[in-house]
Amino acid sequence: MTTVFTMMDSPLGRLLLSGVRDGDGPTALAAVTAPGQKGAQAEPADDWEYDPDALAPVVDQLTAYFAGERTTFDLPLAPVGTDFRRRIWKALDDIPYGATVTYGQLAAAAGESPRAVRAVGGAVGANPLLIIRPCHRVMGASGALTGFAAGVERKRWLLDLEGGALF
Repeated sequence: MTTVFTMMDSPLGRLLLSGVRDGDGPTALAAVTAPGQKGAQAEPADDWEYDPDALAPVVDQLTAYFAGERTTFDLPLAPVGTDFRRRIWKALDDIPYGATVTYGQLAAAAGESPRAVRAVGGAVGANPLLIIRPCHRVMGASGALTGFAAGVERKRWLLDLEGGALF
């Protein structure tokens, strides 16, 4: 398997997109990283191959999303994480565009105890597929904006986009 990458300009800054290519099949998206994102790889590794064609479908779909023309993503995904994190990340996929849930609601949706909110928050914060898996749609119990690995101001921007405030 080969890790490939490209960069794209976006309203959130220059995004680093990385994926895994295995033979002749489609490239599976492994990570979307914003500048300054906590806990994320900011630059491509030395052994990654620059291949914008392999990740062109990701760029196309994100561009349409940022233009308000796309509300879901249809991409092969290859995030790396524990079974617990993958369950939480999968539950993120079920949060509709423009909607929000609390960490407790996300825990329940993933089949976890509502008391697992701290662990759920850790899994959400470690989501490698920024935007694609909509961790920005998860709020604090009071409905307040809470931490977002790419910064709360970017979370607000994404929620405003999805709420129609930008168009």
